[in-house]
Amino acid sequence: MTESYKATDANPVLTLEEITNLTHEGGKPADTLMNVVALIAARFRTDVCSAYLLEPDRSNLVLAATLGLHPSCIGRLRMPLSEGLAGLVAEQVLPVAVDDARSHPRFKYFKESGEEEYRSFLGVPLIDRGVLQGVLVVQTKESRIFTEDEIRMLVEAASEVAPVVSEARTLDRFIGPTQERLWSLARNMWWSWDRACISLFRDLNPTRWRQLNQNPISLLSEIPLGEIDRRATELVLHSRINYCYRRQQEYLHADRTWGAGNAGVLRPRPVAYFSAEFGLHESLPIYSGGLGVLSGDHIKSASDLDIPLVGVGLFYGQGYFLQRLDQTGWQCEEYLETDVNRLPMQPAIGANGEPVVVEIATRGGAIRAKVWRVKVGRCDLLLLDSNVPGNLPEDRDTTSRLYGGDARTRIRQELLLGVGGYRALKAMGISPGVLHLNEGHSGFAVFEAIRNRMEEQGLDFTAAASQIPREVIFTTHTPVPAGHDRFNADLIEEHLGPLRDELGISHENLMGFGREYPTDYGEQFCMTVLGLKLSRRANAVSSLHGEVSRAMWKCLYPGKPEDAVPIGHITNGVHVPSWLAPQMHRLYDRHLGVDWQAKSGQARTWEEIENVDDGELWETHLSLKSELLDFARRRAREQAERRGEPLEYLHRLGKVGSPDALTIGFARRFATYKRANLVLADMQRLAAMVNDPKRPVQFLFAGKAHPHDEPGKRVLQQIAQMMRDPKFADKFLFIEDYDINVGRYLVQGVDVWLNNPRRPLEASGTSGQKVVLNGGLNLSVLDGWWGEAYDGLNGFAIGGGRTHSNFDIHDSRDGEDLYRVLHDELIPLYYSRDRDGLPRGWIKRMKRTIRTLGWRFNADRMVMDYTLKCYVPAAGGTSSEIRQPC
Repeated sequence: MTESYKATDANPVLTLEEITNLTHEGGKPADTLMNVVALIAARFRTDVCSAYLLEPDRSNLVLAATLGLHPSCIGRLRMPLSEGLAGLVAEQVLPVAVDDARSHPRFKYFKESGEEEYRSFLGVPLIDRGVLQGVLVVQTKESRIFTEDEIRMLVEAASEVAPVVSEARTLDRFIGPTQERLWSLARNMWWSWDRACISLFRDLNPTRWRQLNQNPISLLSEIPLGEIDRRATELVLHSRINYCYRRQQEYLHADRTWGAGNAGVLRPRPVAYFSAEFGLHESLPIYSGGLGVLSGDHIKSASDLDIPLVGVGLFYGQGYFLQRLDQTGWQCEEYLETDVNRLPMQPAIGANGEPVVVEIATRGGAIRAKVWRVKVGRCDLLLLDSNVPGNLPEDRDTTSRLYGGDARTRIRQELLLGVGGYRALKAMGISPGVLHLNEGHSGFAVFEAIRNRMEEQGLDFTAAASQIPREVIFTTHTPVPAGHDRFNADLIEEHLGPLRDELGISHENLMGFGREYPTDYGEQFCMTVLGLKLSRRANAVSSLHGEVSRAMWKCLYPGKPEDAVPIGHITNGVHVPSWLAPQMHRLYDRHLGVDWQAKSGQARTWEEIENVDDGELWETHLSLKSELLDFARRRAREQAERRGEPLEYLHRLGKVGSPDALTIGFARRFATYKRANLVLADMQRLAAMVNDPKRPVQFLFAGKAHPHDEPGKRVLQQIAQMMRDPKFADKFLFIEDYDINVGRYLVQGVDVWLNNPRRPLEASGTSGQKVVLNGGLNLSVLDGWWGEAYDGLNGFAIGGGRTHSNFDIHDSRDGEDLYRVLHDELIPLYYSRDRDGLPRGWIKRMKRTIRTLGWRFNADRMVMDYTLKCYVPAAGGTSSEIRQPC
């Protein structure tokens, strides 16, 4: 029998002081309630403690917090007061104690809660200022007779908890109808990284949710308003809608945040974060790959941490291209117009109360752009769109496609992003205290900031140009020389000429800011050089990339040794809630603590992963792997049907892949230096490897080549044709149209993530970091982030960091080492099973990779680094800084 709690007047279950402390720690009522029920369960020595809130209609209870019942029931488990023992407590407004709940006539069993294993029940009303607010319940697995002292002590604890419950319920009292709550959720991208919101929208119509690319705006637009309430009633969604809405409001209005304590100086003058693309979610197609997804993760973590930050980008009406492969495996591009009415965007309203439209003069006439506003949690994202009346056809098309067109299109896009983006901020009454240029595309913003400072303070160019760079942070992502935008002098003069006139400088003076050697009049204007010259804080995105960047740009700092070149590094990280599978999230909830996500950027948060049962972790991984294979088969069949493939081929694709085989994933841009075909270096050895009946291996590929990259397309075609080779047909699968959705399935379900760029040409890479969160292992060249992450036991390395000036030798050595690691280390470890069928050695590496890397390569850690080391100092918010004499 469960041991009773020995209650004494001197030892209450919960004190007011403890409630106050928990409130300060959690900040949000929902989080405080979770902390409270956990503490009561521990103090009362019960297996379950739950808090039920009385809904605004005062006729139903909804589960608001629990320790012991299934967490997925929070906000979903709903009961009338006329049902269940908790309803009886609320109905009578009196405690109810039962030693065997299943024998009570009011007992009601909720299968989804997992409460079938609990017998005893003690519930007490939660009353605040004489008004019933909810019910507090404790339960135990074994039969237990609660004493009068125990009942009294729980009543006293409930009286301390009731004000927290009252505060949580208050948020619901002024909520509009169901459809308004759903639309409120859909119009803020916060839903895209909140599991409860995602499942809520999916459950409204699972089939259409998938077909509509998981776009809640599109989904709700298809359902007549009158139908939403009916469907919510049929599916018993009201409580979940209320719960999600309440949590959204708590999130948006919380004031006890990391940013409030560490970035207050940015509140009146926020960070303006410029990026050419933002990958927030697949339903908002304004990204192409790694840079955009990083920008999306950056703004999401800034929101979670409550960093005052405004994103600035462009709205691409046709986005990046849809990828279709023909029967030869050749990539074809298709562009579609995006319906802005199906996106979570609203016109940005300026300080004058009117929609914002910016105008930029060029030598050939003015370019105009309207501005869209996207809510990303607590942050705003402003997107400029040149498809407006009054523009010439060329100008209207300027923002139609991401990374499309020639140099002329590119410079006009970057003029809009930089100069137009800064003017949009000012039109909205936002005076940024920090400009963060994420890559060189937005470098022209600094010229506009200088012009604005000259105008506001009556300064000349020299004076203003000495002030603004102190407020500029420049992040470079490109270790490949060809990846840096360069423009000839005529294009610069055509597009920057009017702005140059206002700055009061000569053409050659302006060109000098973009030249490595200012007096070399034949040199083109480089946007990266501009960013480095007009910023006081510059960084690469990994340690190795920092070394490469210092060597690449040392000519800009004559007289300085390479190690003294002022380019540091802040290694990229990924936004945990966006990339973590729900199954892994639940596992972490169980083992890392209720508030682990808020502390995911701290090393100690992840230590408890070592205590997770091996079988539980492995079964969780296998379920994700099964979901990946189902998705891959479905997509492969759909793309084959689109090509008109024979029925027998479609049938085979429906069964391709085995959950028992070691599954290796490769997904990224198909640039030649990323060497997607390195694994094809020895086809005979590869065939023997994948067709081993005892230790089979299978590969999943995805990725796009740039429309103008013919060599990259040929590499992609080589991979795609493996699907038609009889020796490899069942072991190679290429998934078309790589996007965030495809990437999510891959990083969550693969056993191994393969990454083999030609070192040192990978600036950072983040896809492998997403795999880490989900328990997958990396097999990678020691480049980018993996060069500082690999410790010999948390994954696998290709080569020892060696390079060679001859690419053929370099590739040959890496290819040989790739096969060696696969044959000698990786495959044997994966297939080494104990009597329970568990790969204990492999699972040990899974745990180590999560523990050692989950906190380091995390966007929260990354954004905290930017805030403390760049944003706050640039805004003049440091309390001390002592500089040594030169």
